[in-house]
Amino acid sequence: MLENIRNIGISAHIDAGKTTLSERILFYTKRIHTIHEVKGKDGVGAKMDSMELEKERGITISSAATHCEWKGYTINLIDTPGHVDFTIEVERALRVLDGIVLVLCAVGGVQSQTITIDRQMRRYEVPCIAFINKCDRVGADYLRVLAELRTRLGRNPILMQIPIGIGPELTGVVDLVTMKANYFKGKAGETVEEGPIPEEMLEVAHKKREELLDQASMFSDELMEAIFEDKVEPELIYQALRMGTIRREALPTFIGSAYKNVGVQPLLDGITRLLPSPSDVLNTANDLVTGTEVELRPDPSLPFVGYAFKLQITPYGQLTYLRTYQGSLKKGDELLIQRSKKEIRVGRIVKLHADEMEDVECCGPGDIVALFGVDCYSGDTLTHPHLSLQLGSIHVPEPVVSLSIQAKDQKAQIALSKALNRFAKEDPTFRSYVDQETRETIISGMGELHLEIYIERIKREYSVEVTTGYPQVAYREAISRGAPFDYTHKKQTGGAGQYGRVIGVIEPSERGEFEFENQVKGGNIPSEFIPAVEKGFRHCLEKGPLLGFPVMGVKVILQDGQAHSVDSSELAFVQAAQGAFRQAYPKAGPVILEPIMKVTVESPSEFQGLVMGSLSQRRGIILSSMESGTHTVIEAEVPLSEMFGYANVLRSLTQGKAQFQMIFQRYALLPEGLMAKLVAERQKEKAKKG
Repeated sequence: MLENIRNIGISAHIDAGKTTLSERILFYTKRIHTIHEVKGKDGVGAKMDSMELEKERGITISSAATHCEWKGYTINLIDTPGHVDFTIEVERALRVLDGIVLVLCAVGGVQSQTITIDRQMRRYEVPCIAFINKCDRVGADYLRVLAELRTRLGRNPILMQIPIGIGPELTGVVDLVTMKANYFKGKAGETVEEGPIPEEMLEVAHKKREELLDQASMFSDELMEAIFEDKVEPELIYQALRMGTIRREALPTFIGSAYKNVGVQPLLDGITRLLPSPSDVLNTANDLVTGTEVELRPDPSLPFVGYAFKLQITPYGQLTYLRTYQGSLKKGDELLIQRSKKEIRVGRIVKLHADEMEDVECCGPGDIVALFGVDCYSGDTLTHPHLSLQLGSIHVPEPVVSLSIQAKDQKAQIALSKALNRFAKEDPTFRSYVDQETRETIISGMGELHLEIYIERIKREYSVEVTTGYPQVAYREAISRGAPFDYTHKKQTGGAGQYGRVIGVIEPSERGEFEFENQVKGGNIPSEFIPAVEKGFRHCLEKGPLLGFPVMGVKVILQDGQAHSVDSSELAFVQAAQGAFRQAYPKAGPVILEPIMKVTVESPSEFQGLVMGSLSQRRGIILSSMESGTHTVIEAEVPLSEMFGYANVLRSLTQGKAQFQMIFQRYALLPEGLMAKLVAERQKEKAKKG
């Protein structure tokens, strides 16, 4: 039944306990029969961390999908990574999910990656409930976390429970809806025992329940009337909160400790009661014929529409993760890939349980399944062959760190190319290309850890030993002032020659992107050659003369020119434009722009001065410093070129107690001294290569 399906994700800042929570959910729903810890002593590792590297490092690298049953509901669950380097995994999961459990650490509170996830949830308009985890830790303060949800995220958290004891004394939770105390007994907390609220907590519980009713009544007139008449039923409260959650105006917040097996079963009840089913969510697609938006209805009798949100290349072929929105799909059906207009036949449909698969004959709307042997890309819309519908794309952030990578011999180079092609297809934020000038193979990604993981996978999965060069920074070039050009391309050979003259100005673009303005009058350049001029300039911007990086923010104004009745051609005007660019660029005050990262460091307050000093030494500008309990959160803007190796520096400065995240913020002008040094190094490299 569609109303009983929940497609949810578990998302959080790194080390907030997502995978531990997922492991408990699978255990209590009887999907697994033994609990294994992340990086546990038994060496098995959590079920959702199936990759060897995940088990060794104790982090989630790739999102994992599974499904389970809870009190008559089917829960399709995706556990996502918390590290910013693997943010694409969160992006594509959020693109297809109907609801999210946002996990927060009761000590750390709202952390840097929590803010990123919140922004991603808003981008895809995903309803959410929160789980304040690790309430068993020393320093846990769930009220501070609630306050941060309001102030730092602008959310409306509604407390569903209060803990019985806090820190190491945590023994259970008080349910503010039923006004009962819940204790979690048994070896793994599998038995939930209800009891009366401890007497010393009654006053606080009644006060918090009043707050809960006050907030929930904003979403239901019926509940408000029941409050006035003193006839409040738990079901009325859940209905009101569900409405507020689906409208993304309420954030029901649960309390517990996944590691200590406290509060997970009530959270499961919250998932089924408060988060939407596929029929509660409005999904639309663009009609490629009419250009209008079409509402997708989760009706199994309608023509099929699905979305490929993740790929995995396996020894048995490509595994395509698919979210179904409309219609049903069975083995042998024909599908159309809207991007390529290629028709395919469905051979095998599987339901996933981390790294295990279970064959199914068919699937309906709202399901998350995987197809074998479908040659498509992440973000492709798959439909019935007679439909022309396209679903919205996944936001893919641009990579900011690059490395040169080299295999030891030709045979290893072939295996390396195979690995790079596979990883680039699986992960849109991982790119690889061969630099035409240096002939080096370059890989790019979201951070040092991102690239480090892929290099390790190349060694393990393809048995290829590689050497890597120091990370390259993705610089950009720009111009600082206007400069005229008047260039004639003239070439005479036997027969027809080449002739094209272009006159105009290049200047900085206010919009920060390439602009081309045609002011030619009187037909001095025939209109059919104008696109060729634009093409020539665009080609020059791909690799700037200073460092070979793209040139950004250039406006070209073509004012005049000249053509020849016989010798002019598109090629002649492409080359004339290229010559004009080479002529004008040195006069236009070329500069180098460097990527500036927004760096967020979370450190114990005692190390605040050392951390701020380390960022300032790296040409960083401190934006803010905010105390959060025993920790300080420092935000700064720092050039990417200064951040390599910072993880080790930060660890040694703070006795391993601090962590940092960084995301690309903007491009800024590189100081003159550094620019001159970079250009001189580039010229030396060119001279060496002859």
